[in-house]
Amino acid sequence: MSHPAPTGLVFDVQRFSVHDGPGIRTTVFLKGCPLACRWCHNPEGMRTAPEILVTPDRCIACGACVEACPYDLPSGIAGGWAGSKDLCRACGLCAEACPTGARRLAGQVMTVRQLADEVTRDQVFYDRSGGGVTFSGGEPLSQADFVLACLRDLKERGIHTAVDTCGLVDRGALLEAAALADLFLFDIKHADDASHAEWAGAPNDRILANLEALARVHDAIWVRVPVVPGVNDDAANLRRTAALAASLPGVQRVSLLPYHELGEDKRERVGVPGASFATDPPPQDRMRDIATIFEEAGLLTVIGG
Repeated sequence: MSHPAPTGLVFDVQRFSVHDGPGIRTTVFLKGCPLACRWCHNPEGMRTAPEILVTPDRCIACGACVEACPYDLPSGIAGGWAGSKDLCRACGLCAEACPTGARRLAGQVMTVRQLADEVTRDQVFYDRSGGGVTFSGGEPLSQADFVLACLRDLKERGIHTAVDTCGLVDRGALLEAAALADLFLFDIKHADDASHAEWAGAPNDRILANLEALARVHDAIWVRVPVVPGVNDDAANLRRTAALAASLPGVQRVSLLPYHELGEDKRERVGVPGASFATDPPPQDRMRDIATIFEEAGLLTVIGG
């Protein structure tokens, strides 16, 4: 008995990316994440279901979205959520009707073939630049069957692939991906278990165990450290993170990712509940000081993707 081909729920396909691995790349963003980082810059990737993003500044209050909605949402949804988020079924009809792009559906079901057709459009740029395709999110391995099928397909086409993971994933799926993907971008958000749980919504013991398991079988890992002032930028945590990365044989380099505020705007657009996360991005001289800590541990260190 044959099994149905896996499908994935994709919320964005970003072409000509230069921050998610080597060369010119296409980054595929998949829905669903087991973490809940307070500073998340892709909050539309947290849930495992389609969502509507609203950009009030683009709204001209024409009422097309209200007329298109089959669920009798109040007229107040024009230009924002107005308390109607819980009523939305993310059918996408309002986004189709919106003439200005003020409403957008985040979450499209795609087959492996559809995604391959999309990302191979730029294969000539991958070949010339040493680039390829990166699977990100959300957490791409939360949709492991789909991602693994995509990795197999692209491997057969000779396209370089990378997986950008938070590490809180099934060990079997991670190691299966390790046999297919050329590169892993692995986040370490905090070295301390309790602090990780406080700021990212889950402890890090399983994450670090997965990183150690991956490093035993894969020799191309880029550790990514989001630098969030007041969360993980203290010297003790940075030194502990650097020592961990330096101890793993598969780690090629560390990428320090300075916090930015773009996620706050997205939180409002997607209607994510809860208090906003507000802090200033770290200045460049502070980022250089942090890079020195990792360099002194013997790690090739870059600021940015």
